[in-house]
Amino acid sequence: MSGCAHNSDAPSGSVRLHLQDRLSRRERELEAARRISEALFQRLRLEDVLEEALHIALDVVEAEAGCILFANPESQELEFIHAKGEKSPPIGTTFSWDEGIAGVAFQRAEAIVVGDVQHDQRHFMGIDQTFGHVTQDLIALPLKRWEGPPIGVLEVMNKQVGRLDHDDVAILTIISAFTAISIEEARLFEQVKLSEVAHVLGDISHDIKNMMMPITYGAWILEKKLHDLVGHVAPNAAEHVKANQESSEKILSMIKCNARLIQDRVKEVADTIKGLSGPPQFGPCQLLDVVTMVLGTLQPLAEERGISLQKENLNLLPTIEADERRVFNALYNLINNALDEVASGGAITITGSLEPDDNAICLSVADTGRGMSQEVRESLFTNRTISRKVGGTGLGTKIVKDVVDAHGGQIHVDSHIGLGTTFHIRLPLVQPASRSR
Repeated sequence: MSGCAHNSDAPSGSVRLHLQDRLSRRERELEAARRISEALFQRLRLEDVLEEALHIALDVVEAEAGCILFANPESQELEFIHAKGEKSPPIGTTFSWDEGIAGVAFQRAEAIVVGDVQHDQRHFMGIDQTFGHVTQDLIALPLKRWEGPPIGVLEVMNKQVGRLDHDDVAILTIISAFTAISIEEARLFEQVKLSEVAHVLGDISHDIKNMMMPITYGAWILEKKLHDLVGHVAPNAAEHVKANQESSEKILSMIKCNARLIQDRVKEVADTIKGLSGPPQFGPCQLLDVVTMVLGTLQPLAEERGISLQKENLNLLPTIEADERRVFNALYNLINNALDEVASGGAITITGSLEPDDNAICLSVADTGRGMSQEVRESLFTNRTISRKVGGTGLGTKIVKDVVDAHGGQIHVDSHIGLGTTFHIRLPLVQPASRSR
């Protein structure tokens, strides 16, 4: 009878544990999906999407550190866009997208699970060594929707208890897919906003051009009348009048020059926002002349604020091949921005040097201002630039970077709080297309 009471269909203890484990995993996956969908679709700023996605990913798999990397098709690099952990690489750090375990995950468009990173030959030790991080175990999986190529990589590492494994991949795949969708939604939202801004700027540019027309025309009339008046001045007053005439002509010239610059500047900002820019118009360019024009334009503002504008060794620089208007705009942006950082009694110095071995010149724009924090430095030259001006857009340094890139040059910054800032620009003497002719 006792044998009849036995239920042969009842699962054994090991089977029950296996079923419970699977049920627990499914509950975690559903909870992760709920959290990620609820959190991400409430956010439209890209920075918020990235922060929340990585926070949830680390939380659900109980990992200590992680990062989100974006792929740059032009440079074929992966770039750190967001990171969490005690010793995370700075935002903006890049490496080739065929390096490291992250590169393998991106190239193959599949998740990679490594239980012991230090003995995996694919691991890119350069990142750990540079930033003092020790990676023990990790999962790298492509940041992609259910279909389509990856747009980057999601990495989590160093599980707090045990090791990261394939069970964690299922949860992270859900997070990755939702994150990729939310990133695209955030990007589209930002593009719509920028498109609206660019449209408005186009209208403003047209209005400014119309408003500047009578100013420019009025300056021309004043200049003509000034010449007529000088011709009727008595000989004994000629010297005094000539001095006033030269001063007035300088002011009129500055009015006409700035009227043109304002129009160019608004168009340039609109083009930058739209991601549109015409090809550079390369020609012979004397950097001394360009810097002199920039300083002449900003001199009245600098004098009003008690700031000294200086230039050194620019007369030693040879003629380079460059788009003079764009170089002017880049230097104008840097120096104009520096004026807001320097206190009365301070200085901004533009220095030139030649690198004969590399067939390049270097320009440095150094100020005695308040310096920058690491966060501000890391955001420079990107679409995430942080502006410290009230109402500032942060587009100034992005425009500078675009100009330098258009010339095949490089730019970097040295800055520390309280010690001032120096921008270093390297430009080739001749453009590559000219060398081949």
